Amino acid sequence: MFRSRFFLPLSFLLLSAVAQPAFSQDNDSKKTKKERKAERKAAKAEQKRAKKGGTVALPPVLDAKQREISESYFLDGVKYAMLDDYPKALESFQKAHAINPKNAAVNFKIAEMYLNIRKEDQALPFAKAALDLETGNPYYYLLLGQLYAGRQQYAEAISVFNKLVAKFPEEEGYYLNLTELYLAQNKPDEALKTLEKAEQKFGPQDELLLKKQQLYLKQNNLVKALEEGQKLINNNPEEPRFVLAQAQVLASNNRPDDAIALLNRLLQSPVPDNPQVHLLLADLYQQKKQPQLAEKELKTAFSNSGLDIDAKIRILLGYIQQLPNKTLEPNALELAALTVKAHPSDAKAYAVSGDIQAIVGQKKEARDNYLKSLRYDKAHFQVWQQVILLDAELNQTDSLLAHTEKATDLFPNQAVVWFYNGTAHLLKKNFSKAAKALEFGKKLAADSPEMLAQFNLQLGDAYHSLKQYDKSNAAYEAVLAVDPNNIHVLNNYSYFLSVRNQNLQKAKEMAEKLIAVAPEESTYLDTYAWVLYKMKDYENARKYLEKALQTSKDATIVEHYGDVLFQLGQKEEAVAQWQKAKKIGDASDLIDKKIRDKKLYE
Repeated sequence: MFRSRFFLPLSFLLLSAVAQPAFSQDNDSKKTKKERKAERKAAKAEQKRAKKGGTVALPPVLDAKQREISESYFLDGVKYAMLDDYPKALESFQKAHAINPKNAAVNFKIAEMYLNIRKEDQALPFAKAALDLETGNPYYYLLLGQLYAGRQQYAEAISVFNKLVAKFPEEEGYYLNLTELYLAQNKPDEALKTLEKAEQKFGPQDELLLKKQQLYLKQNNLVKALEEGQKLINNNPEEPRFVLAQAQVLASNNRPDDAIALLNRLLQSPVPDNPQVHLLLADLYQQKKQPQLAEKELKTAFSNSGLDIDAKIRILLGYIQQLPNKTLEPNALELAALTVKAHPSDAKAYAVSGDIQAIVGQKKEARDNYLKSLRYDKAHFQVWQQVILLDAELNQTDSLLAHTEKATDLFPNQAVVWFYNGTAHLLKKNFSKAAKALEFGKKLAADSPEMLAQFNLQLGDAYHSLKQYDKSNAAYEAVLAVDPNNIHVLNNYSYFLSVRNQNLQKAKEMAEKLIAVAPEESTYLDTYAWVLYKMKDYENARKYLEKALQTSKDATIVEHYGDVLFQLGQKEEAVAQWQKAKKIGDASDLIDKKIRDKKLYE
């Protein structure tokens, strides 16, 4: 296998350098005491002569003590480097260098440490010195070449790697390294020549052929690129990825028929079925405007559990971006179902299926799939949020309460969870719990005026039910301060004021806004009528209630109509309306007493 060795990992360089002879050994230990004394004397004389000439000469020969100290510093440096303490390692190598600056390994290690601490400029002279001192170590070439390349001195890096290739022609990886440098200098012809040399020497290795194919494609030489692709296929008859790559090249160059033929031959071969082949065929048939064949191949790919689920999700997200679309919906739903079938234990499969179902209106099915997703992964807040929203849309209050209780434990800092938890308690008439949850969530929503309004809206309802009317009014007023036409608040606030016989003029003004915005809405007509009733304007109250009853048979509205008729002296007609309200169901607690006594109770 052709392996690149360009810019070897520093840890590998370090170990390699340690394996090299760090210091040249001599026969100093065999010398007599008299001989060593004479050498030291000659060295001192040389230093004195150099000082007179203005430079400091280096001792030509290290004595045993100097060598021992230098080696000790070097080994300390290696130890610190292995512990990734590069500053200390550098300090130790520098001490070794001060004693023995002509040692290639010491220079190499100093350069390497400077590179590790991102001081490439300071590393460069030591890397050059290491190579000058010892040209037989390939790692010295590699480090120097890396430093030049990092500084974008590609000409210098190319020179170093050319010397490396010449020095070690049997190391195939260096040719590919050199190719990369030629490409960095925008010399594709030189890069190709280098690859040709490598291929002549080592044969048609995969990495060489791939690189050659890429170069030919950049040069728009499709014929040559396809030739290299065919070599790869011939080299690897049982490896479908090279067939897929060749088909991709054909498809990208407007040759879909050739690509399809190539892939179909692969499907007929004894090589195991590959879902990527079907995915590419789906793209090709789509390119040829043959959607039915494309869908067939896509479904075959999705049925295969060997196709990574993330690849399937990327495709399904493409569908989601185009939904709702009646033409695409059936296919999107089927692909989602196939994903679930192929990956029955993957939370993502159920979540994406739920997304599609929610968009196309299959809300119950979507909620069920989201819940299945949570069985396998409870950590995704977005999925919990979808479950909660669908519970609310489906009016499943028990489910909403149960799911928000769990979600508040898992995501206590998410305001929206507390909002729906409070709403669920409100619907279940657990007013104290509702107020507590809503107040907690309101603090979390302090930075969102829109969400604050929603919390205050619900708090107004909760505090009214708790008979904490000042708090209820304050919550409603907080909403109207930022949204003076909020329909829900105008309706509830005005109605509750009328029920309490408080500030009826304000209640009327708010109810009039309602009628102006939605003059045909029966609930708002009933609210306005009830405010008028409380203000003893029975005739106008009757008029608006009769208008409301044209579109609604709500028990409350029917009962209110009976009350108005009673006040207008039409007692028999009033009793008839109360009986009708009782039959509809959900009338007031006083309905039976009204009917029995034929008398108005409020």
